[in-house]
Amino acid sequence: MSSFDLRAIVASAAQRARTLPRREPERGRRRERFARAVRGRDRLDVVAEFKKASPSAGAIADLDVEAQVDAYAAAGAAAVSVLTEPTWFGGSYGELERAARAVSIPILMKDFVVDPAQVRHAAALGASAVLLIVRCLSKGQLEELVGACGDYGLDALVECHDRAEVDAALRFESVVLGVNNRDLDTLAVERSVAPALLADVPRDRIAIAESGYETAGDVEAVRGLADAVLVGSALMRHPDPGELIEALRG
Repeated sequence: MSSFDLRAIVASAAQRARTLPRREPERGRRRERFARAVRGRDRLDVVAEFKKASPSAGAIADLDVEAQVDAYAAAGAAAVSVLTEPTWFGGSYGELERAARAVSIPILMKDFVVDPAQVRHAAALGASAVLLIVRCLSKGQLEELVGACGDYGLDALVECHDRAEVDAALRFESVVLGVNNRDLDTLAVERSVAPALLADVPRDRIAIAESGYETAGDVEAVRGLADAVLVGSALMRHPDPGELIEALRG
């Protein structure tokens, strides 16, 4: 596992985007919208992530993607997130496509998306949404990528870590707001970040709290503030991921 450097990973993502095959989404292929699936503050939904490794944790679990996402869906996860970044997270586009064929719930492609070609490829592989990280994008890039999501019928999960980034995301009425407890510069996690920032997000906006959630007790601070939590490492390591999903949903 390589040492994590945000600038290096963004540069790597741009290079991968330049080598993507020109593959268009299948005509008539439709999946439930990600935003619709997670919307609702009267409950706390779970976006269950398939993630084999991370820079902060190293190797997490080498599991079969179809079996894992099927367990997520059976337990009531609102959506599935699949890491596709290969160098630091051990992901692949192949796993995204296999996950999309295994379950009918929405699929989020989680990667460092910097080019509309990646949005097009996500749609071609069966994704319903892509992650856009404000910290990794200029204002112009964010506008372009949100527009590309609209062009390909995908939702954008726009990830923020501070108030200025939240304000930047809220400019786009169509996006799902993500608040990451993890600082991508240091990889440190502070679960106080999400509730503090989400407290000022209008209730009509869809919001997801990300990173650092391992138990039902961990998510209590964001109930009523977030529509869903995104959970990866804890689910990948749990002997019964369905049990944990049910506990997190409450």
